[in-house]
Formats: sequence, C-alpha cells, structure tokens
Amino acid sequence: MAGIWGRRKREQEELAAQDADLARRAEQALVAADERIRTTGDELVFAEAELGESLTGDLRTALSAVRTHLREAFQLHQLNHDEIPDTPEELRTRNARIVQLCDWAQDLLDDKTAVLAKSVAKVRRAPEIIAQVRADAEALSARIPHTKESIGRLSSRYAESAMHQITASAAEAEQLIAFATHGASVSERRRAAKQNEEANLALETATEATRRASALLDAVEDFEIEALRAESTLAEIVADSRGDLIAARTAPQVPAVAEAVAGLQEALSALSPAGTPNDPFAELSKLRGANSALDEAIAKARHRAEHPLPSIQQVQHAIDDADRQLGVARGLISGHRGWIGADARTRLAEAERLRIDLSDLLSSEDTREEALTRARRVAHLASEALQLAQRDIDSSRPQDQNWGGGGWGGGGRRGGGGDIASGILGGLVIGSLLDGMFD
Repeated sequence: MAGIWGRRKREQEELAAQDADLARRAEQALVAADERIRTTGDELVFAEAELGESLTGDLRTALSAVRTHLREAFQLHQLNHDEIPDTPEELRTRNARIVQLCDWAQDLLDDKTAVLAKSVAKVRRAPEIIAQVRADAEALSARIPHTKESIGRLSSRYAESAMHQITASAAEAEQLIAFATHGASVSERRRAAKQNEEANLALETATEATRRASALLDAVEDFEIEALRAESTLAEIVADSRGDLIAARTAPQVPAVAEAVAGLQEALSALSPAGTPNDPFAELSKLRGANSALDEAIAKARHRAEHPLPSIQQVQHAIDDADRQLGVARGLISGHRGWIGADARTRLAEAERLRIDLSDLLSSEDTREEALTRARRVAHLASEALQLAQRDIDSSRPQDQNWGGGGWGGGGRRGGGGDIASGILGGLVIGSLLDGMFD
C-alpha cells in the first residue's frame, strides 16, 4: 500500500514540475512576443519609408492580426493571476494556449519580415541593379546586328510559315532594350524625389524588360538549331516512309491500307523541292502523321487477316444463344425466388447489364468483335446463374421424402414426383411471402 501511495506522490510531483515549466514558458513566450511586436512595428515604419505602403501591406496586416491574438494571450495570463482560485487543469490549458498563440505570432512575423527583408535589400541595392540593367541593355544592343543578320540568312532558307515565330524578334528586342534603359532612368529620378514606391516599380519593369529581350534574342539562335534537327529528322522519316510504302505492297489490300498509302504518298509529294525555302517543322509533323497512319493501318489489316471478322450471322447466333440462356436462368430464378442466393442473382444481374445495347454493336465492323465477345460473356454468366440457382434449389429441398413416417399424414409413401412438386410449390409460397414482407 505504501508503494502505491509513493508512486502516486512521485507522479503528482512530476506533473507539478511540468505545470511549473509550462507556466514559465508561457510567461517567457508572452514577453518575447510582445517585444517582437514592438521591434517589428519599428521595422515596418522604416520599410514603409523605403518601399512605400503597397509593398509593406502584408506585414502591416500580419502585425494587426498578431496584436489582436496577443490580447487574448494577455487576458489568459491575467486570469491565471487574479484572485479567483484555479484548478491545475485550468492553468495548464491557459498556459498551453498562451504558448500556442505566441509561437504562431512569432512564426507569422518571421515569414512576413523575411519576405520584406528581400525587398528592402533589393531597394538598397537599387544603384547596383540600375547599373546592371544598363550594362545588360548595352550587351543586348550589341547582339542586335548579329540577330538581324541571322534572321535574314534564315529567311532565305526557310519558308515564312516557319520564320513567323522569330521574324520580329530583333525589332521587339530593340523596343524592350529602350524601355529598360528608360525605366532605369525613371527609377533614379523617382528615388531622388523620395517617391520610392514608383522608383521600385520602374526598376522592376526595367529588369523584366532586359530579361524578355534576352529571351527573344536567344530564341533566334535556338530556332536555327531546332530547324537543323527538324531537317535531319525529316530526312529519316522520308527514308522510313518510302520503306513503308514498299512494305505496304505485301500487306492485306484493304481500303484502309490503300487510303493510308495514298495519304503518305501525298505527304511525300508535298515536300518542298531541294534548294527552296521550306517549313521543316510543318512538313515533319504532316509526314510523321501520315507515316504513323500507314503503320497503324497495316498492323490492323494484318491482325484482321489473322483474326477474321465474325459474320453478322455468327454474332446474331451468339446473341440468340445468350438470350435463350438468359431466359432459362431468369425463369428458374423468378420461379424460386425464395430459395435463390446472392451468387446466382449477381450473375444474372451482370448478364442482363451486358445484354443492354448489345445489338447496337452489330451496326459497325469496328465493334462486331466486341459484340461477339460480349454475347459469349452474357451466355456464360447466364449459364453460371442457372447452375448456381439449381444448386440453391437442390440444397433447399427436403432430403427425407417420408415426412411424418410415411405418405400423406404418415400413412404411406407419396406417389412419384410428389415430393419434388411439393418442394417447388413450397419454395414458391415461401418466396412470395418473403417478397411481400420485404419488398
């Protein structure tokens, strides 16, 4: 007994120590959060002076939310120290809530001040960034003559449909470079006039303009590389297509193959003559599609040759057979509903579901095989339903034909077939009663 009381005393002492530690943490967190609000407020004032109100709006909103929730923490702390006695559970709950609120406040202010610090650092680096914008603009301007020369050279080799994506690249890049240079100057003037928000916006747009100009000039160089790759791939597809046309001669001569052959020949004939401007991207896309269509048509024709399409009569016969088996299974199950279990009913329901719209599949050659497969599946399910239903009926029939000792009323054996008839009738009666009770 003394051991039990000793253990309980130790547990109470440990819990009291934990509560004291939680109370100490709550007080420290409350002080730290309150001080963090004050320092963040000072940071916000300086940030607004450097960035303007629009860029500091998120921190201002976060600071307001933190102040609101910290008031709740102070109220909870006040309740812990008022004249009304509190239970340990109440103190523990309040202190945990205080720690939670203070941690949330610290995390939120950490996130917002980190984002703002990047903006402040960028603003303070504004002279450096402006100098970089001007240097980038000068370097990009030096690339313009080479880009124009490349566009002129490529225009003589490739068709206008291929060149439209880069024809205006040099002119657009020139406009962006001029805009970036102007934006850098505007940023300097606005900053000198203490209009920091407008200065930051101008600097952002100037930086983005140099980035877009660089991307346009790079696209011209990338175009030339991609066009050469397309021409190389086009030559390979041409050789492959000619081989496919030869192979198509040995393929089954069906309309689909003949149509695909004609489409591929047309695509080959439409290729630009050597030495004339062409669009390798469009020609490659068209030829690749025609080549794939022929491959697919040949594969389908050969499959059909190896697996002949069933005739309409064959499919219709399978459907008729499925309907007959469905009818037998449906009739047996309907006549013995009180004895039929879930397995037979499930097979019948699935067979009837597959039978829906089965005849519509006969209207197209593409779905005739599916119709035959589905009809056979319906017949198989109906057969299974019939077998399972018969098993349920057999297991439900009385095994001893001499009820009550013998015959009707125990006087002797009943005539042949009497037991079977009475069993079936009993099943019908029981089934109808159950249906009436539960339907």
